[in-house]
Amino acid sequence: MTDLLSMSADIGFIGAGKMAEAMIGGLIAKGVFPKEKIAACAPTQKTRDHIAETYGITMYQTAKELVDSSNLIVLAVKPKHVDGIFTEEGVVIGKGKTLLSIVAGLTLKKMNSYVPEAKKVRVMPNHCCMVLEGAMGYTCDPTMTDSEKEDIKKILSAVGLAVEVPESQMDAVTGIAGSSPAFMYMVIDSMADAGVLNGLSRDQAVKLAAQSMLGAAKMVLETGKHPDQLRDEVCSPGGTTIVGVKILEDLGLRSAMSSAVDGTIEKSRQMSSE
Repeated sequence: MTDLLSMSADIGFIGAGKMAEAMIGGLIAKGVFPKEKIAACAPTQKTRDHIAETYGITMYQTAKELVDSSNLIVLAVKPKHVDGIFTEEGVVIGKGKTLLSIVAGLTLKKMNSYVPEAKKVRVMPNHCCMVLEGAMGYTCDPTMTDSEKEDIKKILSAVGLAVEVPESQMDAVTGIAGSSPAFMYMVIDSMADAGVLNGLSRDQAVKLAAQSMLGAAKMVLETGKHPDQLRDEVCSPGGTTIVGVKILEDLGLRSAMSSAVDGTIEKSRQMSSE
């Protein structure tokens, strides 16, 4: 098999929606693949024109055209379209190629039923890949070498943080990373509402709340300190922050957030089993 990141390797995207576009942009921006080595397919001329003009990559109309010229194929379509690609369009991804799926709920076992001879990677990315700050988990089939796994990590890291996990933990990744940006947006919006109530403009309030969340996240990642320790550093005795922390505890913030994530994990398990 051609090394995934060798000069002769090509990467192709089946589907060119927002997540695929984010990955394409990240791979080019980080120099993982040159644009000449990237291709994608999309059924509509509008999408093909947009991607080609924006990133300078080769575009195809069908997946069958794409797979012949790609060593690594990224499956980036809605779950309902997966079966049709392989059973109706007759796409074949054989030995010597790797299929990397970012389709929610598509297990390695199900992927193997479509492409038994190809190597397979299951990925759960999140919305923040669009600004190259994604968080994602991935799992590789047992045939992949350590070197190939390192290449996969480098490819995924072009759009954020990538963590290899056993497939049994992919549903947990869905809850903690895949769905959680929606919860974070709700927190930012709620904080901004309070800012507007107290005289800030909506634009000011949203930017301050969002930057505070971004900064807090970087503090966790870059200092290595436990979130509880960082929280205590902000809470001066008898100060303003500890009042807010107590209110959030009294209103059940921890329980609500934990329950929300747990609910998404359970839904992901149901989708995987289906």
